[in-house]
Amino acid sequence: MGRVLASAACLASASFARGGGPPQADPKPPAGSKPAGVVSGPPAAFEVSSVKLNKSGSGSSGSNFKNGRFTATNVPLKNLMGYDAFGIPQPRILGGPKWLDSARFDIDARMETIAADGLKTLSNDQREAEMRAMFQQLLADRFKLAVHWETRDLPVYALVAAKKGPKLQETKNPGDTWTSSGGGNFSGTSLTLNEFAEALTQGLSRELGRVVIDKTGIQGRYDLALKWTPDIDADGSASNSGPAIFTAIQEQLGLKLESAKGPVKVLIIDHLEMPTEN
Repeated sequence: MGRVLASAACLASASFARGGGPPQADPKPPAGSKPAGVVSGPPAAFEVSSVKLNKSGSGSSGSNFKNGRFTATNVPLKNLMGYDAFGIPQPRILGGPKWLDSARFDIDARMETIAADGLKTLSNDQREAEMRAMFQQLLADRFKLAVHWETRDLPVYALVAAKKGPKLQETKNPGDTWTSSGGGNFSGTSLTLNEFAEALTQGLSRELGRVVIDKTGIQGRYDLALKWTPDIDADGSASNSGPAIFTAIQEQLGLKLESAKGPVKVLIIDHLEMPTEN
């Protein structure tokens, strides 16, 4: 499998240069050109960036992208590498140094005004591709990130219908898709079950530890709500009350997570360095 240096072709931001370099390490088509009718400007890129190690010890983090400026406080690096840079949940990112799972960073990155304005003219898919390219370049420039893709046969959870059948509510807002999760609560609007499986993989990576794959065969979009008791409380103690996530999914949605093995496309970290602060 060929090795991809993330800094070779594209310029990179979490929410989510161009020309003759090697292809991006991204499962979606690279943001190489704009369609006819879109006013062309400078390539989407962060002109300047500041990266500092956060030593607060806090467990909370946050990020925001607005008007060409990306800011993140106390963010784990895998958050940036996941959906924002490469469009995958964190359990599909393998390898890297020991500090990858513990170090957190404060980041402030800014685009030129004309490039930020050009980003607004793109379609959602085109903007997403540009943003991922920007984040990939940011990671390559500041963390010297190099990666490649592999497909591996790994333990997964298969999302299937429970014995008594699914308990799903068809969406009332088919054009408004969003998800929210935290503290033993999950809610989603206008989700396919494949999107729900992806949301479980990303949002519950600590509790599940595996990729969730939709095997229900159920089509359509649904409004989903789920409540459970996390295995670990906010103070770090174990929880013994309330349903576990597996029970909650079965009782509240009529679905089930079954242990299985399956081919999973994973991102392998070949090289990563602690950044020089500025």
